[in-house]
Amino acid sequence: MNRNLSKIAVPLGVVGILMLLIVPVPAGLLDVLIIINILFALVILLTTMFVRKPLDFSVFPSLLLVATLFRLGLNVASTRLVLGDGYAGQVIEAFGHVAVGGSIVIGAVVFLILVVIQFVVVTKGAERVAEVGARFTLDAMPGKQMAIDADLNAGLITDIQARERRAEVSAEADFYGAMDGASKFVKGDAIAGIIIIIINVVGGIAIGMLQNGMEIGEAVSTYTLLTIGDGLVTQIPALLMAVSTGMIVTRSNAESDMGSTASAQLSQSRNALMIAGGAAIAMALIPGMPVLPFIGVGLFLLFAAQRIKTSEAAKKASEELAESEDNAPRSETTEELMERMRVHALEILLAPDLVSMVSGSSDDLLARVRALRRTIAMDLGVIVPPVRTRDSVDLPSSTYVIRIAGVEAGRGLAPTGKVLALGDALDTLPGQSTVEPVFGLVGKWVPQEMRHSAEMTGATVIDRVSVVVTHLSSIITGNAARLLTREDVRLLTDGIKQVNPSAVDELTPSLLSLAEIQRVLQGLLAEQIPINDLSRIYEALSLRAKVSTDPEGLIEAARQSLGPALSSQYLDGRTLRVIMIDPTLEQSMLEAMRPSEFGTQILLDATRIESLFASLRGAVARAEANGHSAVLVCAPALRPAIKRLVSGQSHGLPVLSYQEAGAANVDIETVGVIGDAQSIPAS
Repeated sequence: MNRNLSKIAVPLGVVGILMLLIVPVPAGLLDVLIIINILFALVILLTTMFVRKPLDFSVFPSLLLVATLFRLGLNVASTRLVLGDGYAGQVIEAFGHVAVGGSIVIGAVVFLILVVIQFVVVTKGAERVAEVGARFTLDAMPGKQMAIDADLNAGLITDIQARERRAEVSAEADFYGAMDGASKFVKGDAIAGIIIIIINVVGGIAIGMLQNGMEIGEAVSTYTLLTIGDGLVTQIPALLMAVSTGMIVTRSNAESDMGSTASAQLSQSRNALMIAGGAAIAMALIPGMPVLPFIGVGLFLLFAAQRIKTSEAAKKASEELAESEDNAPRSETTEELMERMRVHALEILLAPDLVSMVSGSSDDLLARVRALRRTIAMDLGVIVPPVRTRDSVDLPSSTYVIRIAGVEAGRGLAPTGKVLALGDALDTLPGQSTVEPVFGLVGKWVPQEMRHSAEMTGATVIDRVSVVVTHLSSIITGNAARLLTREDVRLLTDGIKQVNPSAVDELTPSLLSLAEIQRVLQGLLAEQIPINDLSRIYEALSLRAKVSTDPEGLIEAARQSLGPALSSQYLDGRTLRVIMIDPTLEQSMLEAMRPSEFGTQILLDATRIESLFASLRGAVARAEANGHSAVLVCAPALRPAIKRLVSGQSHGLPVLSYQEAGAANVDIETVGVIGDAQSIPAS
């Protein structure tokens, strides 16, 4: 019942306010509404003093609009009574008598002073503070978002906490934007109040003299008194709301209410209070000055300064005690030792002069790293662990280091204020020559203002964040197998179980453990094969595991299940260019195959292996000279052993089996054949 009432209370109140503008209100009801208006403004003012931060009173802009409309409605209702009946209730009459105090001139002067205070000082200041606060809050949003992202990537906060902080930053921007607009209501209300007062005075005198036959003195006395009373009962709540507006927009995020914060901060300087107390006592000695007030205030300030001295001494003693306890030798807990021992899967160490890359300025390393994690997850189907980014004073200037499991995996340069230009005609450009860390291209770090000049020479220009992210992407892709943990495999398996439970239930744990599945997936990732299609991979593993759980056989079964996906990434249009092995040499390799603990190996003597490598290098060079990229194809039984044999000589040359190469409906073009230069028998 209470909840339903609270839902309809504000809508009903707004409808009632609109009725004030149309329907005449009796003087008794107007008294009640005026009292409610004054107390409502007072409650809002006190609430703004006790909130800890502006967002705790986020409904204030809407309340400000409702309160402004309420006061304008009361102005219309009271004006109707003042001009129509010459009487607008006891509250307005009482306020008029108190303000006038027997002299209309004094009452008018006091009222005008009140209007000036509200309009010129409070309202104008609150409007300006709201405008500046809105602009500064919007300008600070990117930096706050970057700080949240930095804490998230560093593991200092969870995803839930990050979402809460982002929502708070967004709500803060919305609040100050709303306050910027709501402050205009306060200004408009003050202007409307002044105009209504003038209308009431002029209209009241005219009505009194023309309709009621009053003398000009009597008309001025009657209607000016009512107008001043009417103005006070509306301007006082308006002044309270204007003060509330200034109070809420000048509050910063604090840990306590305004009273506690003000008391603590005003009493933080003992010397300030002592000097003020001494000055008050000295002013009492000036002839003609009231002695008792100055001496009383001075003694109070000196007493407060003495209390601060006592509290500072107690605080210092407690700090020394706490410091001695902290310095006392104590044994580290197991949790603390484990946290120190923990090794992060991925880290980016930045030299101190590169910290600006994560400060939310022109470059945004953290956002690019997040995008990279999503891209790799979509391309390879692997969950990339969070990348911890921190600075290191041990690194040389402009240097960054990428670590995997605490071990350096890559290092490069990213000078501040420069961009990387890659091309052949860079001699005319100033800058530091370098070698691009991923592709080994020769380039030069040129000043950022020379970017256009570098592009005019035909060079490819890359910003420093892109250099770091590209390097990180290459390292993650090349070490995807190493980064795939057993926990990742469990999460991936649980995800597949929701969409294809039969494939998972049949495979694990009855046929293969998570450790064996992890080894298979790592074998696929080691050859840059995406594992997105886990359902198909698990189905193939289920069939193979019933025959043998040999890791090499399981990996080959998983490869064959992926079919066209393996060869499609090497197609040139619809053509797959291949390098084949001479049938005689291939038969010799099959006969020379031997099992080992690292998988099958081809045992040939050193001369024959060198001849094989020379032939392979020649075939690859001829294909590249013609502008083609090729893959090496062989018999399925040979594929793992040949891949293992040529991996150090072919610079990442893909090795496919005949079935994998022919799985897609494509045209196969042979661009080279690896022959046996000498007829040397297998060992």
